[in-house]
Amino acid sequence: MSIELTTPALLFSTISLLLLAYTNRFLALATVIRSLHREYQQTPNPIAAAQILNLRKRVNLIRDMQTLGVASLLSCTICMGLLFAGQIGLGKIVFGFSLILMVGSLAISLWEIRMSVGALNLQLGDLEKLRTGLRPRPMSDEESQGS
Repeated sequence: MSIELTTPALLFSTISLLLLAYTNRFLALATVIRSLHREYQQTPNPIAAAQILNLRKRVNLIRDMQTLGVASLLSCTICMGLLFAGQIGLGKIVFGFSLILMVGSLAISLWEIRMSVGALNLQLGDLEKLRTGLRPRPMSDEESQGS
């Protein structure tokens, strides 16, 4: 496999966009955490407490995603320096390492996305309890025939 100086440079835009997306997720979670914290201090709620625990785990995952993303970008930069210096073999190894770091970052991102669904399910479960506690509305003739 041949590798040129431009090969690792292709990852720069991808990594930069991913880091931007990760930062936006972090900032959105920080806003939700602050809001839930204020709400919980005023009125302790077990659902809010469970969400705060979920959010703490997710913030830590985002930190890890960002760490691996930055390490991948740094490895790409080192790879470019090695290729520029004529160290093709070592450059290939470092480039492979940067790809592994990127895959790790994306895998953690997938894990965090799945956890975010868990947080939403906590909220929706609370709404389901409220909904089932209400008196059901009678079904119309059309609805009862469709069932």
